[in-house]
Order: sequence, then structure tokens, then C-alpha cells
Amino acid sequence: MDRRSFLRTAAASAASVAVAPLVFSQEGASPQRKRIPIGVQLYSVRNAANNDIAKTLEALAKMGYEGVEFYGGHYFGKEMSELRKMLDDNGLKCPSTHTGLGDLRNHFDRTVDIHKALGAQFIFVPGGLNRYYENVDTIKGIADEFNKLSEKARAVDMYIGYHAHGYDAVKVDGVEAWERFFDATVPEVLMQMDIGNYADGNGDPYRQIEKFKGRSKSVHLKEAGQRGPARPIIGEGTVDWPRVFELSETVGGVEWYIVEDELEPDSLVRIERSLAALREMRK
Repeated sequence: MDRRSFLRTAAASAASVAVAPLVFSQEGASPQRKRIPIGVQLYSVRNAANNDIAKTLEALAKMGYEGVEFYGGHYFGKEMSELRKMLDDNGLKCPSTHTGLGDLRNHFDRTVDIHKALGAQFIFVPGGLNRYYENVDTIKGIADEFNKLSEKARAVDMYIGYHAHGYDAVKVDGVEAWERFFDATVPEVLMQMDIGNYADGNGDPYRQIEKFKGRSKSVHLKEAGQRGPARPIIGEGTVDWPRVFELSETVGGVEWYIVEDELEPDSLVRIERSLAALREMRK
């Protein structure tokens, strides 16, 4: 199937499924799907953002992105108040960041202050839990730590969570490590499924979203095949996007879709094409 045919099929499928929550445009009207805002992980355009964060944010807003996700403590040499003004001036939100586990362990209060300043509610550890995948007990140990951090985060109206990579699909005693970890965490610990990453590890991202109901408040949109030389734009690969959207919006509790495409960090071309593809799918 070529890309245009795929997108027509995806749009038709996405429009036909019944999802929750439902919204009504006027009294007596048919229920419609609630539209989920789309943001972009700034790591996708890291070089451009490092060169000129103000210009990059302006360009992203003009494309039609509604939010951005900061990464790894990179705030481009700006004070939080400066960044917040740039976001506000461009009508952008910051729903989440990727923040290292070390910052949550050692600088929790400062991390909270940063997120409050940016208006962000979700703090996602971007990866690295594979060091704890030695056995079931080590996974349980890191899950217990996330549970304690989650309790602290909820006390200040924030959430912590974990972002998927291919290595999270490794099996530990016959069960994917990702699944063991989230089985051992409280429901308030969020999962940020990265569709392409998890599929690259031979994991099933659809099943994980469906199993852990209400815990996918943020979903990373990326095609499968990101590890190889062929890295397709959204809609040009193998991901079943109508299924991703249906599961995310019916059982996942999604509040934000976040586009991530790391291939050309100096350019905004690929993320612009990704957004255009999502719009063709009526997202």
C-alpha cells in the first residue's frame, strides 16, 4: 500500500471508531472524538534549538504544534521564566519533560520547581531501567522506588512515569520487563509508550497500552524501524496508527501525543512532515 492510500485508510478507520471520552458539538448532535493536542519532543530538533531556541519554538508553533517536551535537563541556557514567556508568546504548552532518575532522586524539589515554572505536570524518566532487569527482584526494587517518588509527585499535583525503549521489551522469566515493571508500580506511575522504540525491541506496544488502562496520558508517536538506516516518517512505516489512536483514546487516557524523530536534529523538515501526516489522519 502506498503512503496516500494508507493515509486515506487510516483517516477513514480513525473516523469510524467509537471512542471515549465523548464530546457533543451541540444539543442532540452525534458524539465526536475528543481531539488530542500534539506536541514535539525537542530532542528531535536539538541542534536547531541549541542554536536558537526562540526561533525554533516560533517555527514549531507556526507549523501547528501545540506543545513541546524538554529533554535531559536541557533548557538551552535560559531561565525558566524566559522559557515560559517564549512558550506563552507562541501559544505553546509544556505538558511534560524527560528528566533523569538522578534528578528525581537527588534534586526532587528543584525538579518540581522547574516543572511548575514551565507549567508541566508529567515527569518522564527517559530510559535506562534496563540496568535493573537482572531478575524479577531487581525489577521489583526499582518499581518500589518509582512508587515512592510517585507519592511525592502526587502530593504536588504532578506525575512521574517512564518512557519506552526497545530494551524494555526484553523478557525476564518469560515476561517483558516493561510489563513486570508496571505490574509492580501503582497506577499513578505513568507509562509513556514510544510506539517505534518498543516495536523495535520486538515488543507489542498495542497490548501494553490496552493492558495498563488509564496510564498512557502521554504517547510518543514514532514509526517502527528507527534503529536501521530506513527511518520512515509517520504514516510511511508499519505502525497501525488507527489502532494506536483508538487504544490510546479509549483505554489509555491519553492527554497528549508527542512526535519524536531524531534523524535530522538541525532541520525541522521531518517533524513538519510528521505533523502533516497526522493531520491527514484527522489528528
